[in-house]
Amino acid sequence: MKNTVFSRFPRTFWVANTMELFERWAWYGLFNVLAIYLTASKDTGALGFTQEEKGSMMGIVTAILYFLPVITGSIADKLGYKKVLLLSFGILSTGYLMMGYLTDYSLVFAAFFYIAIGGALFKPVISATIAKTTNETNSSIGFGIFYMMVNIGALIGPFIASKMRELSWNNVFYLSAGIIMINFVLVLFFYKEPAREKNEESIKKAVLQAFKNIFIALKDVRFFLFLLLIIGFWSMYFQLFYTLPVFIDQWVDTRALYQWIYAFSPKLAGIFGTEHGTVNPEMILNIDALYIVIFQVIVSGIVMRLRPINAMITGIVIASAGIGLTFAFNNAFFLFLSILIFAFGEMASSPKITEYIGRIAPSDKVGLYMGCSFLPMSGGNFFAGILSGPVYGQWSDKITLLQHDLAIKGIEMPVISDRFTQNDLLFESARAYGMSVNELTNYLYHTYHPSDIWYLFTGIGVATAILLFIFDRTLMRNRTLDKN
Repeated sequence: MKNTVFSRFPRTFWVANTMELFERWAWYGLFNVLAIYLTASKDTGALGFTQEEKGSMMGIVTAILYFLPVITGSIADKLGYKKVLLLSFGILSTGYLMMGYLTDYSLVFAAFFYIAIGGALFKPVISATIAKTTNETNSSIGFGIFYMMVNIGALIGPFIASKMRELSWNNVFYLSAGIIMINFVLVLFFYKEPAREKNEESIKKAVLQAFKNIFIALKDVRFFLFLLLIIGFWSMYFQLFYTLPVFIDQWVDTRALYQWIYAFSPKLAGIFGTEHGTVNPEMILNIDALYIVIFQVIVSGIVMRLRPINAMITGIVIASAGIGLTFAFNNAFFLFLSILIFAFGEMASSPKITEYIGRIAPSDKVGLYMGCSFLPMSGGNFFAGILSGPVYGQWSDKITLLQHDLAIKGIEMPVISDRFTQNDLLFESARAYGMSVNELTNYLYHTYHPSDIWYLFTGIGVATAILLFIFDRTLMRNRTLDKN
């Protein structure tokens, strides 16, 4: 064992990786079902918010989550990693519990924002711990293990959460809080503070310096434009979490998929399906993480021969096709192929973004430039919220389209409330139309074509790829730092 690569890592490295797995389990266990929880009918235990409210909450809060590490990283350097980890887990565990009990929009928004603060405290500390517990001889495999843990957590979390929410939505929040409590034990008894330089600056000065560093990096116009363009990719990418779960829940009949699984194995149907003979959207979406776990090494080996910018452009085009196909048809079986296409594009492009930033950065400013790599993800989440909120709400939301159709036909229905839920509206409307609920759904789908939103999502991705191509051929043609 002493001669293996794995034995070269200290205990804290493995503790940090285990905490990352559990934190991602808790986060994705909530995040993959959050869009449905926020918008589904209240009589199912969900909150029944509008698509606009959902998009605003998820977009703004998650954008802040990805931006805050510029501040929280400085705080961690000042206070110490162990203290910040304990603070993070305290916020996360109590935040998950609170969010499961609240129903008022403003309070749910505040609780989700509180969770984002806890996540933002965790992110820079865990990455720094991995960096400080690896060296030049094992950092490559060390970070490979780290990202494998991320994807394992992203795979397990939604699967367990999907089964838990069948019993009660509250169980999703109990599970996430409980998983985070395990990390408390790991920090208290097994995590050893890695060696770090003492930061004598005040927290205020450290934070101001961090913002100053960002400003210095963004003064490079070409770098600023690159980050701006990549926002387009992330805006498209996050529709997998923001919009697709709702689209599947509203428009895709998964009963045929359940029956197919049941015919193959009733036991598997019991594992992946529901007692209603359907398959939850998050179960289908979770195959994206499974594809990444299976194929990431293979895809990375293929694209390593390409210039980072070419790999990015190719990957974004493929991902754009994949995300478009997930919305273009309301066939549950087709989602397996379309998500596979999307995953291949994601695997080819996403890792190359960070690599490309490191390549184009001046040798004396690599750290400054890498510190800005989170900015496009922050911006992407913000705009993804807009696309998933008011845009999807007006173009494709089933309740909005039904209310529009009722108004055209002059049929009056009660306003949606605690006493008259979204499901009540569907049942009463179906009765008024002389249809079943499934027939009403098909009528709305073929009348208003909600799947046409795929043109927008794919268009954003393709436009991003085209602009990156132009960017590379014009502004970067005399800059050779990004070449292999």
